[in-house]
Amino acid sequence: MNNNDFEMEDMREQMSVLKKKLEKQEIVNDHFIRQSMKQTAGNIKRTYIWLIVLGLLMIPYGYWAFVMMLDLPIIFWVGTSIFMLICTGANFYNKNNLNDANMMSNNLVEVRRRVARAKKFENNWLFVGIPLLILWLAWFFWEIYKLNNDLFQPLCVGGVIGTVIGTIIGLSIHFKNQRQYREIIDQIDDLTE
Repeated sequence: MNNNDFEMEDMREQMSVLKKKLEKQEIVNDHFIRQSMKQTAGNIKRTYIWLIVLGLLMIPYGYWAFVMMLDLPIIFWVGTSIFMLICTGANFYNKNNLNDANMMSNNLVEVRRRVARAKKFENNWLFVGIPLLILWLAWFFWEIYKLNNDLFQPLCVGGVIGTVIGTIIGLSIHFKNQRQYREIIDQIDDLTE
């Protein structure tokens, strides 16, 4: 064998070693990216759990605040409770899109599809939730107007302040979830390219 044959054989061995290292690197990168996606999905799920718990707690609190304290009609509390159950149901439904324990170890195309569906559902929910909230607020202001007492102005101011604070919190949660959904989708797109 001449010198060129030895060099070619040496190059082949180096290429084989390099190929094995790259395969290991891809496996490690895939593992870290999947862990990051799992953690991000977990953050979104925890947000939904808090929203579900809060929505359910609003039902007895609403009875105390609206019926017992403000003496509003019980039908207003029933309507408020139905609204809370609708919101809670929407959060529960979307949390279940991310609830598969093995989701991040499944086929990435399927994971991307489920995450994109959850992202779209949350985005579309605004088109239902905001009009329902506006109707509920109009009903609230009408009911406190009908009370015809000295609490009308303070309750209106409190209702407006509560609406502004709630809107800011709700939109910040929405945009944070949308950003986290986008991160998961981007990571999957990077892995599948």
